[in-house]
Amino acid sequence: MPIAVTPVGPKKLLNSKWTAVQPRNREKHFLVTRLIEPDPPEGPLEQVEIEAVMSKRRTILPWRELRDSSRWSRGWK
Repeated sequence: MPIAVTPVGPKKLLNSKWTAVQPRNREKHFLVTRLIEPDPPEGPLEQVEIEAVMSKRRTILPWRELRDSSRWSRGWK
């Protein structure tokens, strides 16, 4: 079965809000706080830093992972 994709592009990621479908460590709501610059700088965006709203814990992940609707939902639910 194909994975459903939440439409999102790298240009609209900064400060976007996300909800984890299956929260871990009671962390459910996240905010994209930083776009990780590629090396070389002309290359495409590959990673973002997200921050858990409650704990302020930060994690770096591939931005395309946010498109997986089995793991992430856009906005806070």
